Amino acid sequence: MGTLDEFGQLTTRVLEYLPNIVTGSFTSKGYTVRIAESAGSKKYGRPTRDTLFVNDPSEFEKTFLRTRALLKQSVRENREYSPEDFETIDRSVYTMQQTVGLGLDFLSNPNSARKHTGNRFEEIVRLLVSEVGISNKKTVLKIPYGSGQTYSAETDLIFSPYDQVQSDSVEIDPREVVVSVKTSSKDRMGKIFIDKLLMERFVQHPVKVIGIFLNDVQRKADTGISYTFVSGLFMVYSEFLVRLDGAYWVDRPPITETPEYAPFTASFSTFLLRDIHTLIA
Repeated sequence: MGTLDEFGQLTTRVLEYLPNIVTGSFTSKGYTVRIAESAGSKKYGRPTRDTLFVNDPSEFEKTFLRTRALLKQSVRENREYSPEDFETIDRSVYTMQQTVGLGLDFLSNPNSARKHTGNRFEEIVRLLVSEVGISNKKTVLKIPYGSGQTYSAETDLIFSPYDQVQSDSVEIDPREVVVSVKTSSKDRMGKIFIDKLLMERFVQHPVKVIGIFLNDVQRKADTGISYTFVSGLFMVYSEFLVRLDGAYWVDRPPITETPEYAPFTASFSTFLLRDIHTLIA
């Protein structure tokens, strides 16, 4: 996908097509899991949060157009946004990403689905950030060790206040933000904290590092869902290793909205409409 509009168009087509292949569903903890049965085989789609996923194609198109309008407004003017504005962003982004995932769940093998959905989420984040006027690119920081060996601290994206990203394989610009974009924090969270420590040791100055996640939920057996955010580990890393400069979810795990976790976490819409310009200021 090359543009945000192409993602929007794909989302509409998938939403129109899903009723043709979905033969059943179940709900659990506010999430819906769709089921497609054909020729004696059964496939399960990923859980989608009922308050975030836009099922109706016409409603999605309105939400998407509103999102585009919000992104075009200048965040640098300290504009006040309504709760509905933040919700619009999260619903639009969530529906775009999850329709891609659902299409792959039903039409491809699971391993292919996981890889492609992760790549598409990174593309969506990159396009959204570009839409609000922030330059970005992928960079790999090469950290030397031993006798001529290097460790590759790969970043998903770097966000920059400059016209072009200044960070490269040997230096991270202090004003730029290193971003890890993952569909889930499961099995990935530790690496984000460790890479921040390694980068700061290598470049010898503070490095701003954030994580952007889609959600932390998965289907459990055939009738339920479970959360995958390892909350205790997140707090231990934050307290005793290093504190990230932000952790954002499109679909926030419930525990991240409690008073203990709220100072460390926020919604993706909060990042996009408010925090992004503060971080690179």
